[in-house]
Amino acid sequence: MKWKGRRQSSNVEDRRGMRVGGKTMVGGGIGGIIIVLLFTLLGGNPDDLAGNPPPPNESNVPMNVSPQEEELANFVSVVLADTEDVWTEQFEKRGLTYEEPKLVLYRDVVQSACGNTSSAVGPFYCPGDHKLYIDLSFYEELKQRFQAPGDFAMAYVIAHEVGHHVQTLLNTGGEASPKQKRTNDYSVRFELQADYLAGVWAHYAQGNGYLEKGDLEEALNAAHAVGDDNIQKKAQGYVVPDSFTHGTSEQRERWFYKGFQNGSIEGGDTFHAETL
Repeated sequence: MKWKGRRQSSNVEDRRGMRVGGKTMVGGGIGGIIIVLLFTLLGGNPDDLAGNPPPPNESNVPMNVSPQEEELANFVSVVLADTEDVWTEQFEKRGLTYEEPKLVLYRDVVQSACGNTSSAVGPFYCPGDHKLYIDLSFYEELKQRFQAPGDFAMAYVIAHEVGHHVQTLLNTGGEASPKQKRTNDYSVRFELQADYLAGVWAHYAQGNGYLEKGDLEEALNAAHAVGDDNIQKKAQGYVVPDSFTHGTSEQRERWFYKGFQNGSIEGGDTFHAETL
């Protein structure tokens, strides 16, 4: 990706030097990671995993940031800025105002309006405060555990979470009943629509001369890597389709690519009525 030298977003909130005390919603470790990834990786609402935890205590701690991590933080800020530009323009075309989300960088545990959350959930978006939350260590997780390396793979992750913010602003699926929203089918459709919206952003990133050879393939590989079937097969050796919450690898790739081809919000308007 041609990202260096581009505008960085002013909407980044750095909490990497904050320690959160109190009970965390999800435990760390490989077991915790597997359980949570099956449910909420890349876009789930972590508040659905548990009740409201007690308010944590926050305190400042010394922060040691490697040059590699600082470069990744800068990269994330540039990608966020590009999503701001794309979605501001797309909303304006429709006579709407795009409210820019905040992106929170944190380590290990973070407090949000959705609860007190461990980094084991992966990057997530909280509709309660309109913020994206990312522990930058997930970049290594994406490369090593999911075999999805590359800067545009991480950009896809960010764009997917921003896609959830777009859904919130447009009240996508707002006519569904609370009971319907708790079904796996609704969850899968909602997540795949966020993948579609990530593809819409990528469409304009390409048009702006942002992408390099191989970038699109990196994003498609990442979408494939975090499919429910792929995660379940790696975690437990078999697949349980009825438990899917985010969609299969094939679905996630297809809907991201469809958004990339269409470059239009309208392409996702009838998403919930379409055959996946």
